[in-house]
Amino acid sequence: MSTGVVALGEMGDKTQLLAMLLAARFRKPAPIILGILVATLANHALAGAMGSWVAAALGPNVLRWVIGLSFLAMAAWMLVPDKADEEAAGGRARFGVFGTTVLAFFLAEMGDKTQIATVALAARYSDFVSVVAGTTLGMMIANVPAVFLGDKIAKKVSMTLVHAVAALIFAVLGVLTLLNVGHLF
Repeated sequence: MSTGVVALGEMGDKTQLLAMLLAARFRKPAPIILGILVATLANHALAGAMGSWVAAALGPNVLRWVIGLSFLAMAAWMLVPDKADEEAAGGRARFGVFGTTVLAFFLAEMGDKTQIATVALAARYSDFVSVVAGTTLGMMIANVPAVFLGDKIAKKVSMTLVHAVAALIFAVLGVLTLLNVGHLF
């Protein structure tokens, strides 16, 4: 669930566009991909820890409402298209390709849809490691092709459709959580 939701949510997201910009600027896919992985693991581990803390701090009824409403808010947010964070991509190369990618991706993910989705998923599902691994895998599924194919993907895939499918998934998760039927996933 974590992998699919984040992979879909990341399509057309500013960090996917950032991956394309970094690839175009540096033309070195290996350190860019490794940088994306390191930044995502760090960012999503923090988000997952926050989600686990929220789950422990709130009672089950309050938690169900917070998570359900969070998923519904994510569904609405998915319908708002992102723009590339050009300032992050245009950062100086004094940290090298890898360092620039880690820094740019970590900062670009702060408060991003996929980070907030990771918080909600970690609060919803009690397996921290699986959630962080799943959301990180989802980020890699969406961003690695962007590094290699860049603009070709953006021209062939309807981002509106991808965002609509991701919004539908978040909405279904939100409704099922609010109705306390979340054990289906």
